[in-house]
Amino acid sequence: MVEKRTAIYTEEMLDSMKKVEAAREANTAFEPRRMTAEEKETLLATYHPDYKQDEFSVLSVGANKGEKVPHELAALLQAKSRIAAGDVDLTSPDYDVDVLIIGGGGAGASAAIEADNNGAKTMIVTKLRIGDANTMMAEGGIQAADKPNDSPAIHYLDAFGGGHFAAKPSLLYRLVNEAPDAIKWLNDLGVEFDKTEDGTMVTTHGGGTSRKRMHAAKDYSGAEIMRTLRDEVLNRGIPVIDFTAAVELILDDKGQAAGAVLLNMETKELLVARAKTVILATGGAGRLHYQGFPTSNHYGATADGLVLGYRVGAKLMYADTLQYHPTGAAFPEQIFGALVTEKVRSLGAKLVNKNGEVFMHPLETRDVSAASIIRECTARGNGIETSDGIGLWLDTPMIEKKGGEGTIEKRIPAMMRMFGKYGIDIRKEPILVYPTLHYQNGGLDITPDCMTGVENLYAAGEVVGGIHGRNRLMGNSLLDIIVFGRNAGKSASEKSKSVTTGTLTLAHIEKFAAECAAAGIEDDAVSPKLLPDYTRKVND
Repeated sequence: MVEKRTAIYTEEMLDSMKKVEAAREANTAFEPRRMTAEEKETLLATYHPDYKQDEFSVLSVGANKGEKVPHELAALLQAKSRIAAGDVDLTSPDYDVDVLIIGGGGAGASAAIEADNNGAKTMIVTKLRIGDANTMMAEGGIQAADKPNDSPAIHYLDAFGGGHFAAKPSLLYRLVNEAPDAIKWLNDLGVEFDKTEDGTMVTTHGGGTSRKRMHAAKDYSGAEIMRTLRDEVLNRGIPVIDFTAAVELILDDKGQAAGAVLLNMETKELLVARAKTVILATGGAGRLHYQGFPTSNHYGATADGLVLGYRVGAKLMYADTLQYHPTGAAFPEQIFGALVTEKVRSLGAKLVNKNGEVFMHPLETRDVSAASIIRECTARGNGIETSDGIGLWLDTPMIEKKGGEGTIEKRIPAMMRMFGKYGIDIRKEPILVYPTLHYQNGGLDITPDCMTGVENLYAAGEVVGGIHGRNRLMGNSLLDIIVFGRNAGKSASEKSKSVTTGTLTLAHIEKFAAECAAAGIEDDAVSPKLLPDYTRKVND
């Protein structure tokens, strides 16, 4: 039920809402044309945050020396380690496993299930709790070409073009070809996908897709998938060490990944986990708030895996590209930056400016949509001021004009409840949105079997770069955590059978520090960040 509390709209908002309502009938039937390739290129170069050259730093050290990354990430990649080699005794590990998985989201859980299937002694460590991850917060759905009018080849073309033809072909090939089996695997585990009465899965379009291949569980698809994966991990008895962060990877004297130094987040005790193989599944970086943007990410999304991998020599790919989801909540302030799923537009809602005008096709790719909104609000002056900045309308009542009464409550109930808490009935009122920092397109460079450039160090999920190129289509992130999480678990567990671990060492810490010093980096900052700092700053 929608609560009967009234959101505090400004006069400007109320006047604009009247214009939106007056134009709704015509706008529902109106289908704006899609932009040409040239128009998109110009738009992105002018308005998308990834193209703001002064927001990036050139790395002075490491495997990506000479390449640019956001200022906030550069500071962490080139920071000091949280520990010194002498802080821990590597000769008496607290944990000794075949496969150590760092991260408790969808990729980590999928990897753990498959590693366990392969008979490996497996353990998950996570700095919060299993399931405290961006997986849990994904709403819209998961793509897979499993309908008669579709194919992995068409899925490949959609994703390759949507990513500006920059995806690593071998990774994208695996993503789309293993997608139908990923859906079957999840369905068999018990994920409650939306289905018709005869059991056929309901699928919809997403931005940049040429076929309806989005499988969903209402508008809490990620939560449903994570619920199922978490239950499977726990039911199998796979050890999960929660509230425990990896603060440094351990190598052996052969240069192979051989474990991690762990920090108990409550007691601050340092622990040692030895492993034959390690999987980084640490997720994204939204809580770094690049360029001051709000974020849809969970509390622990602070780029830890990029830092850990980079310090031992793993190379990054496309670390200069982020995804700003076009529709983050811009009002009310209590949910500023929260995700408004693209599924809202898939169901028929359109973006409308303060004058009630539809200014773009509702299913352009995410980078194009975000840049269009920024242009409309800034250069064209057609946004609406809020207490946190600016926004424009996503006209949700259009959904029920198109799909009939009850569509919103049936298809996007969580969205209806989120706004309903603040007295906004999205069945009757449009909602204010603006781009929010959503996804880390770039990350660790991996092979198709998920190994990084460091022997026995694997990666899966949002910490990986190259799968989606320089922009990701809706529904391909939930897909990649399953496809590559499963593959990482299979590959790492199989490799562990033939690994002989050498003497454990943290010599890379001093080596990396010396490289930073030689480059003139004298900052006292330490990394990984672990958690964001929202402490109020008091002016002197």
